Amino acid sequence: MAEFARLKIRLKVTGVRVWRQIEVRLDTRLDDLHLVFQAAMGWEDCHLYEFSVGRSIRFGIRDPNWDDPRLRSVESATLADLIRCLRRDRTFEYLYDFGDGWRHAVKVEHTAQPEPNAAYPRLLKAKGQCPPEDCGGPGGYIYYLEAISDPHHEGHEEMVAWGGPDFEPDVVDEEAIRQAFAALGARKPQRRVRQ
Repeated sequence: MAEFARLKIRLKVTGVRVWRQIEVRLDTRLDDLHLVFQAAMGWEDCHLYEFSVGRSIRFGIRDPNWDDPRLRSVESATLADLIRCLRRDRTFEYLYDFGDGWRHAVKVEHTAQPEPNAAYPRLLKAKGQCPPEDCGGPGGYIYYLEAISDPHHEGHEEMVAWGGPDFEPDVVDEEAIRQAFAALGARKPQRRVRQ
C-alpha cells in the first residue's frame, strides 16, 4: 500500500480560522485530491481550481482552447509528484474559484507508511466552518460575517435571507466530513468541472 501524507489545509482569510488536518495517500491523483479538499473544507465543487508551488509550478485543468505549456495536468500527476516539487517549507497552495479567489495554504506535516486497516482519506482535526459558496471571496465573507452578527448592520436582513439564519462560523461538522471521505474512498470519484 502507498504511503500517506498528513496535510494541514488553512483557508487564507485574515482574521478567520478555518483549517483541516487530514491524511491522504501519496498516490492520490491531483484531480481526486481536489475532491478530497472540497469535502474537507465544505466547498461545493462548482468552480475551477489549481495547485501551485511558488510562482512557477502549477497543476490544473488543461483548456483545449488555450494551451498554457507551464500548466501541468491534474489528471497525470499525484500528490507524490507535487510533494517532489516542494521547497524546504513543504507548503503549496490550493486555489479554488478563480473569481472569488479562495486560497488555501497546505503544509505537508508528515509522510509515513499507512496504519493497518486505515481508510484514506481521513480527517484528524478541524476548525471553523467553510464560507458559503459564492459569497464574494475573502472580502465578501468578512462583510457577510459582520452583517449576520449585527442586527443593526445595514446588510443584516439581506445576508441572513441569502445565507440562512443558522450559519455558525466556528462550528464544523466533522462527522459530515468523515462521511464524505468514506464516500470518496468507497467509489471512483467522478471527474467533472462545472464553470
